[in-house]
Amino acid sequence: MKPSRIIAATTAAALAALGAACSDEPDDGRVHLAVAMDPGLEQGAIDAFNERIAQFEDANPDIDIEAQEYNWTASTFTAQLAGGTLPDVFTIPFTDGRGLIERGQIADISSLTDELPYVDDFNPNVAAAGSDAEGGLWAVPTAAYGQGLHYNRTLFEDAGLDPDAPPQTWDEIREAADAISEATGETGYAQMTNGNTGGWILTTMVYALGGRTESADGGTATIDTPQMREAVDLLRDMRWEDGSMGDDFLYDWGTVNQDFASGRIGMYISGGDVFTPLFTQNDLDPADYGLTALPLDGADSGVLGGGTLAAVSPNTEADEQAAAVEWIDFYYMEKLTDQDAAVADAEALADSGQPVGAPQLPVFDRATYEQSLEWVDEYVNVPVEQMTPYTELIFDQPLLPEPATATQEVYAVLDTVVQTALTDEGADIDALLAQAETDAQAAMDAAA
Repeated sequence: MKPSRIIAATTAAALAALGAACSDEPDDGRVHLAVAMDPGLEQGAIDAFNERIAQFEDANPDIDIEAQEYNWTASTFTAQLAGGTLPDVFTIPFTDGRGLIERGQIADISSLTDELPYVDDFNPNVAAAGSDAEGGLWAVPTAAYGQGLHYNRTLFEDAGLDPDAPPQTWDEIREAADAISEATGETGYAQMTNGNTGGWILTTMVYALGGRTESADGGTATIDTPQMREAVDLLRDMRWEDGSMGDDFLYDWGTVNQDFASGRIGMYISGGDVFTPLFTQNDLDPADYGLTALPLDGADSGVLGGGTLAAVSPNTEADEQAAAVEWIDFYYMEKLTDQDAAVADAEALADSGQPVGAPQLPVFDRATYEQSLEWVDEYVNVPVEQMTPYTELIFDQPLLPEPATATQEVYAVLDTVVQTALTDEGADIDALLAQAETDAQAAMDAAA
């Protein structure tokens, strides 16, 4: 049995404190930990998750793990925290890490993460999302992504398009959307607009066109720009001139995934790592799936990147926090850093029919990532050849972080921009963008 990384590295003084904290544990003497599991998983994915729990508990007999369905939603987090309904371990997006740290809404586990053998190996830009101002790692980066264009290969074929030659420019995206809509009656291109996802995807488009939504120092909103106008005009052209965007203009991450997996959407933009939830939560047929890189246009263009952090509830005690970091290390990180763990995770997933090998960006470096893929090569069961238009380009595309100041608040402002542009044919876009810049600046000033 491999010894616990955290407990083995903990000093005698810390162990004494841990023992004192454990005095409040239930009669069985074990630390009980509720850990987040994605909601709505099919049975195979649940079985794979439970298998990993069993493996962890075998290696850590003093810790009892309970799966709790949970999905991060910024608008409900504070109420869940106050109500005590959060799991002890849960995941959050990169964009929210710094704010939660500053407000003390996640536990400070930095003294424990400091003992992780790979803590100094993280990509600094990735680690910053989960670190405080002094560099202490409060939340552990578990996955990273760059945005991509997801497309339905079957709808491409039905429209006379070559699914092995997806669009490489924004004009080609528009043309393909029009062809799909005309030939199939389905939505050629869908845009998220709701729950701050509208701002997220609109910002993605602006980045790809060479613009930004805030200044480099994070102090000034830059919404009313030629790049933002170009992005909004493209959406309006597809919506009002081509009629290729369907009739649902309140998509969020969950609902757009549902309709895409059901074959009702030809293309949409989202994180390049979305194949797994499409398959495990939305019953995607892998034969339908294609993924390509976003077109970049302009000297300063780049791909919006983000990722996932594993965090611990601030309501946990010291012994629970130590157990939580053990779980994070085991479930999220060992498969990236340890061959035996990588194989065990891949085998458990493959045995239950779950995806192995869907593309992600490395949280460490590319060499470490590629090594981890070699370890599990025999278990890869996703159509990687249908994702090569993405994987052949994404590592060479400039990866840009999400806006740092009042991220979600600015995204909410931009939700209104994209919703209005898609539902009001006569909208005054100049006035809309000017007001959005004013509102975004107010949100950023309030956050400063």
